[in-house]
Amino acid sequence: MIKIYNTMTRKVEEFIPVKENEVSMYVCGPTVYNYIHIGNARPAIVFDTVRRYFEYRGYKVKYVQNFTDVDDKIIKRANEEGVTSKEIARKYIEAYFEDTKKVNLKEEGMIRPRATEYIDEMQEIIKKLISEGYAYEAEGDVYFEVEKNKEGYGCLSHQDIGNLKAGARIEVNDIKKSPLDFALWKKAKEGEPSWDSPWGKGRPGWHIECSAMSSKLLGDVFDIHGGGQDLIFPHHENEIAQSRCSSHQEYARYWMHNGYINVNGEKMSKSLGNFFLLREVLEHFEGRVIRFFVLGAHYRKPIDFSNNELEQAKSGLERIDNAVERLREKIKSGAIDGGDNLEGLKSFVEETEKKFIEAMDDDFNTAQGIGAIFELVKEINKYVDVEKVSQEGIKNLELAEKYIENIMEEVLGVTLKTQENIGNLTTDLVEFLLEIRRKARAEKNWALSDEIRDRLGEMGIKIKDGKDKTTWSL
Repeated sequence: MIKIYNTMTRKVEEFIPVKENEVSMYVCGPTVYNYIHIGNARPAIVFDTVRRYFEYRGYKVKYVQNFTDVDDKIIKRANEEGVTSKEIARKYIEAYFEDTKKVNLKEEGMIRPRATEYIDEMQEIIKKLISEGYAYEAEGDVYFEVEKNKEGYGCLSHQDIGNLKAGARIEVNDIKKSPLDFALWKKAKEGEPSWDSPWGKGRPGWHIECSAMSSKLLGDVFDIHGGGQDLIFPHHENEIAQSRCSSHQEYARYWMHNGYINVNGEKMSKSLGNFFLLREVLEHFEGRVIRFFVLGAHYRKPIDFSNNELEQAKSGLERIDNAVERLREKIKSGAIDGGDNLEGLKSFVEETEKKFIEAMDDDFNTAQGIGAIFELVKEINKYVDVEKVSQEGIKNLELAEKYIENIMEEVLGVTLKTQENIGNLTTDLVEFLLEIRRKARAEKNWALSDEIRDRLGEMGIKIKDGKDKTTWSL
């Protein structure tokens, strides 16, 4: 039984899908006016893993993540660069795919709509809201009137509408009835992209796009709506208001929000200048390390971002790599009659599987699930040291190898890095360098021997000098 912490109720609830054995998910994607930063990467990785785990548990998943491709920030960037908003959006959507491919997002079956593809659907919702008295036109703009939804507004962020109104900023010559009212449609300004509408030329507000895309692609009621904590208010609060008032349906059943990424104890943000682009981090750390780092904490908790934290994630991942490599080497060595059946290893794999499922069923606790994997790795390193292994023992070694490989790569989405999957060319090059090193050692050319060892180490390749041969691992 999978349980999810629902931001709406502030409780961990049993997951009961709208349709049996199916999951419908909508996750807010990036506004494409720049390269994505590590904070944008967290929800992408988190909800990709949620999707993978649902599939692992036998659900059919329909997963939608949008691109906001019309927005004030996009228009501003386009004006700065002397190009169109469409060109800016296209550039940074392509960059998004370049960057996220390296953290192994599962694109197969993904639905990635763009806001500008759903203008008609947005206008239909706006017309309905106006006709039912929830929205009004003002000088070419259209606003949602929050007072008309005062019994429901604030249900997600758990804020009282009276307190929100008292604390709202009142702007000079504001054409809105209330400072809380939010834009559904914006009157066109010179040089901005615009579309024809019953209220004149203009473009959609930010919040309406997600209501239009989610209802069109998933229906008026769907299972999970996700995103970062910063979207709870006002974005998701406004989505709920306009969607419920236009469809008179529940909208999303479960609301999931991932925590912030902190730098030196402060939330990472552009305004503080302490944010890091994902592609900049990828220059120093592999995508699989970044993904493993993100999943090393529960998705709702904040993460402290630093080189030290990433180095720890890299080190932990290498422990798993090495255990799997040792398993494969032991399997290749073959069975010996009368050897150990390794029944204890089989039992530990089964216990790990149980622990992993318990962790992930409890609100997708990847940190606890990874902890169970590390416990298994510790046991594997004991069992591969058994000198003689029977045919049954080999099967149990294969069971452990397949289990870790499946959980790491298919469920957590973290690619293992071992000799078997890095390609023959790399293997041949490493063996060639080790042969040169062996000759250098034979000639007591210690300087060259150490240089080769150190350079391989810088590339993430560890070597170990044994009595009769030198072995290497990643």
